Formats: sequence, structure tokens, C-alpha cells
Amino acid sequence: MNVSKIVIIGGGTAGWLAANHIGKAVQSLPGVEGVTVTLIESPDIPPIGVGEGTVPAIRQSLQSFGISETDFIRECDATFKQSIKFCNWLDKTNHGANNSYHHLFDVPSPLGDDLTSLWSQSHKDKPYSSIVSPQHYICEALKAPKLITTPEYKGSVSYAYHLNAAKFAKLLSKNAINKYAVKHLKANVLDANVDGVGNLTALKTDKLGELAFDFYIDCSGFESILLAKKMAVPFVDKSHQLLVNKAIVAQVPIPRTQAIPPYTIATAHQAGWIWDIALPDRRGTGFVYSDNHMSSLEAEQKFNHYLGGKLDQVPYREIPMKVGYREKFWHHNCLALGLAQGFLEPIEATSILLTDFAAGYLAKRLPQTLEQMPSLATRFNDTMTYAWERVVEFAKMHYCISDRTDSDFWLDNRKEETIPESLKQKLQLWQDYYPITDDLFSRFEVFNIDNYLYVLYGMQYNTRNQMLNDAYLGRAQKQAEQIKRIGENLTAELPEHRELLNKIYQYGLQKV
Repeated sequence: MNVSKIVIIGGGTAGWLAANHIGKAVQSLPGVEGVTVTLIESPDIPPIGVGEGTVPAIRQSLQSFGISETDFIRECDATFKQSIKFCNWLDKTNHGANNSYHHLFDVPSPLGDDLTSLWSQSHKDKPYSSIVSPQHYICEALKAPKLITTPEYKGSVSYAYHLNAAKFAKLLSKNAINKYAVKHLKANVLDANVDGVGNLTALKTDKLGELAFDFYIDCSGFESILLAKKMAVPFVDKSHQLLVNKAIVAQVPIPRTQAIPPYTIATAHQAGWIWDIALPDRRGTGFVYSDNHMSSLEAEQKFNHYLGGKLDQVPYREIPMKVGYREKFWHHNCLALGLAQGFLEPIEATSILLTDFAAGYLAKRLPQTLEQMPSLATRFNDTMTYAWERVVEFAKMHYCISDRTDSDFWLDNRKEETIPESLKQKLQLWQDYYPITDDLFSRFEVFNIDNYLYVLYGMQYNTRNQMLNDAYLGRAQKQAEQIKRIGENLTAELPEHRELLNKIYQYGLQKV
């Protein structure tokens, strides 16, 4: 049986990202001519709207969809993100003022030699990122990653965005409908019909009756109407490894004259951490914590203190976080994306990242017949399970290599039974050897060795010093000095972050 009618259940960022990836594939890939893509969106369920951070891969997706970067920035209240700046993730008594670090988006050590060993043996009094990347200096000076004359999606350094998630979904919907002829229906999906084999045959809706399709993509968020509720695919709980399970979220207005950090601020506290994302006229903030280590009342009080007593002046809400993912993501003729796949805590902006990754991967292997689905599903499930497990590891690493001892939360995060086995093996290896690309052997790694280097050595991870020859030391020292000069020159050349955003609103960026 041919797959000619594809349906996406749910809008929001996940649904409309999927609609663009699949809509584009249907128009351009051989063998899928005549396929229709429909998105059914509830008129009654607002999007969660807290996924406001992205990683650089989103630029490639937006450009591939033919979306103007100027339009994106203007319509989605977007700001530039070059880093995550982690504050207070180490013990203050041991590290004093040197208790923050950047997880930058530019590659470390760009001039040839890996400067990690040079930093470890000669420059540990300085931030790791300041030795290995010019972007450190740009971020610290609150500069933009490009000039107004730089073409769209290009930059002096690598970057992603902060954005208004609700407005981002609207932009994606407009693009999918107008450019890729995605049909948009408004209705609540109440139930679905299943045949004797286990395939979905039709959706039951409140306003449009029964609607039959061939392939069903569940983007219905935490509710996971199809994969979890109808098809009863089990949930793989990861709360024993990632301990935070709640977030209090609030949006705090800022004046349009205030400087905007070109990075997410992630500040650790007694039982979790706080995100702080600056858009042109507000800060999107969230107090992430473990309710096994802190009460809701104490969390609100600490969050209010962080916000300078402003929590009572703005709307806020608490979001429970069920941490984990579905045992399968593709079951029979139903596939889940976004929060319907699962959720891991929001550190490192993994939600949009995994959605974009999975939707792009699916778009390259769209099923043409029902008979193809079992083999495609097996491959998709294996790939995405691997990706989710690597994200669990990377997120966990932020906690388990911390030397904080001021609460049970930090002590519990270092217990052997809470650390994934594969991460234990990597950390054991990296006690004796500096990380290299070959330590990560799959091309489906969500985070590469550069990401590990910034976090490991930003957090002062101890790798045994290795013998360095004079030739390396001489070259490496010169490269470190050159990196600093490049950083200082770029800092002098690049505009203030808000200044560039104002120019984009006024003039726009150059088309590619």
C-alpha cells in the first residue's frame, strides 16, 4: 500500500519544523510525488512556549527552508546566541571568582594544534575558552557574531539564536503552508482507529469527523495522543540519572536600551540551575530544580531572589518535567517528534535540537509504502535511541564532574549509580588522555568532541598531565597568543549585540 497522505498531529515548534522538513522533501525527493502533508492543530491548546534556545544547526535548517534570516529575526524577536555561560557550577571556596565558563559555538583550537594540554599545564588560572577560542572575547564584550554587511546565515564566528517560541511556530507555519502546500486544519484529535495489525487507519476529531491517512506523525507534546495513549508505547524513565524534574518559568520585561548578552546564562543553585535568555524586550527565565531536594516554596523564594524580587510582578507557572523518552519513536505507521518523543531537562537547548535532527533524518527516509515501514522504523528507532542516550550522558556530565558539596543534590549527582555506564567509561579515559574525535565513534553523535572539551575543561576537569615537547609548547603558545589577538581584533570590529539587532530591524541583512 502506497503512502500518499501524511498527517502531523499538533502545531508548535515540533509540528511546524516537521511540516517544513517533510513538505520540502515531498517537493524535492524522487518517489514521493503526489504525497500530501496535512497538519492538524488544536484551537484550544496553547503551546508550552519555553523552548527559546537553539544550537547552530538550526541555521542550516532555516536556510534550507528558504526563510530569510532578516524576516526570522524580525518576526521571532530573535537574538544571537554564541555560547552558554555557566555560572556557579563549581565550589566557590575552591574556585573563587573563576567560577564561570563558556560553552562556545566556535571550534576550539582553530589554528592547528589542540591547545588543551597547553591550558592544562600552563594557563589553568585563565578560563579554558580564553586560550582556545577568539569567541570568548566577543562574548565577554557582549558583541554580535557578525556585521550588518555580513550575508544572511554567515558570521565572523558560529552562532545560533534565542527566540520567541510561539512566534517561531507562526513563522514556520506560514512558510510550510505557502511554500510547501502543507494543509492546515484546526480540530481536536479525540481518538484514533487501529486495524488488526496495529496500524492507525483514521483519526477521530471533534469538528471534522473521521480523517483517514497513511502515515501519522505525533507532535502532540507531553500528551503524546497517538504513540503513548493510543499505541501504548512504554516510557523509558531517566529520572534516576537526571535528577531535576520541575521548572518555574517567568518572562521579565527589559527596556529596549538594555545590553543583551549574546549567550544563555545558566546559573547553578542548591538543587538545580536557572536559565536566563535575553530577547529584545524581555528575559525568558526558568528555575529548574529537583523537588526531591527542594520544596516548591523554597524554589519560588530562591527564584524571586535571583530576579531581584520581581517574581510577584510577572506571571509565572510551574511545569512538571517527566524526564525520559519513549521505548520506540516509530511504531507501525506512527512516528513521534518533539515532546511526544520524550523530554530531557532543558540544559544545552536539546529539545529543539533533537526535534530538528529527527525531523531532518525522517525527511531523508520518508516511507513510500507501508511495507517499507518496519525496516525504516528499526533504523530510525536505533538512531534516535542512540541520540537520546548521548544527550542524557552529556547533560549528566555537567552535574557529575562538579565539585560542589553544599547540598545532597550535588552529592547525589556524583553517586555511581546515577551516572550512565558509557559516560563513566569516557570520564575514566579522559582522566589519562585528552579527548579526541575518535573517542566518539558514531556520526549520529548529537554533541561532538568540541562540546565535551568546553564543558570538561570549563569545569576544571583533571586530566593527567602528559609530557609535552618543546616544539609543541612553542607553537601552542604562539597560537594561544594569536587567538587572543584575533579575539581582541574581532571585539573591536564587531558591533554591540543590540546595535546589530537594531540595524537589522532598520535595514535588514544582505541576502546570500
